[in-house]
Amino acid sequence: MIYMVGAPPHQDMYDLKMDAPVGIRGEFKPINTNVHGIRICEHLPKIASIMDKCVPLRSVYGSPDGDHDSFICYTGRSKRTIVPGTWPSIGSTISKVLGPANPAMPPFFGLAPNAGHAPYGSPGHPGYLGITHAAFRPSGRANDDMKLNGVDAHQFADRQKLLAGFDGFRRDCDKSGVMDGLDTFNRQAFEILTSSKLAEALDISKESQAVRDRYGKGDAKNYGDGAQRNLEHFLLARRLVEAGARVVTLNFGRWDFHSKNFSACKDTHFPMFDQGMHALITDLHERGLDKDVAVVAWGEFGRTPKINPEAGRDHWPEVGGGLIAGADSRRAR
Repeated sequence: MIYMVGAPPHQDMYDLKMDAPVGIRGEFKPINTNVHGIRICEHLPKIASIMDKCVPLRSVYGSPDGDHDSFICYTGRSKRTIVPGTWPSIGSTISKVLGPANPAMPPFFGLAPNAGHAPYGSPGHPGYLGITHAAFRPSGRANDDMKLNGVDAHQFADRQKLLAGFDGFRRDCDKSGVMDGLDTFNRQAFEILTSSKLAEALDISKESQAVRDRYGKGDAKNYGDGAQRNLEHFLLARRLVEAGARVVTLNFGRWDFHSKNFSACKDTHFPMFDQGMHALITDLHERGLDKDVAVVAWGEFGRTPKINPEAGRDHWPEVGGGLIAGADSRRAR
């Protein structure tokens, strides 16, 4: 699930309005794709070349309150529909319903960075399902914590027994249910530390240089108060699902272009998004994962049909867009 932070302009990507007045249709021109009758933006040529593997969405209803929040993308619900503990994200829901595919691999990964606007850095929260089903976030120094670092198996087992003794005492005193969630975390941590599966999945250096070049690097710095445009996260997402992750979320860029929409899209976001999506979708097909893995890329709402005086598009909750690929819908039925 690729959250396009801040809401991209789908009418400048997949639904160009060439017959509309100048103040609506924008600066970009459509190009043919490899599917007859489907035309998309000239600045997305790589996606155009694999349109037979994609479905552009041109009429997705967005967040009704028009707020910048990943909540609707990761839950499919508005924050206006309140429930105790709030709605869980798709990753947390699947973690609860299906559990891990492999004990050494958390079912739900979030590759979101911390962001200046907190919802832009959210991987999707567990809501009323609790911390047991929160996203595993393998960022920064956490990578170094996934190795035993000189502790042998005998010492590790002794530490596990000692921890169990402390937890038994704490559980007797705990009436909140928090310890139950921590038990799950502990079990997961022990599985990770005693297996190399996760550490290997996170090590993209194991990929050939040709594959890494196909994805590219992008930009690992946050864009304003938004997310990174880190193309290695697309590769990491593929490696994680191949290793057994059920859901991976990643946050990409900051598309809130109230001014200079066309130059910002063309120069800072479209080229990297085009490369990352093309590489991911093509890679999944080449590895035979396309029928098992769904890719969804969208933002929290659409942008105004009318271009404002600053050459930007404002918030438009009434309709937005997105792109989906993969997953064999016939088999799902």
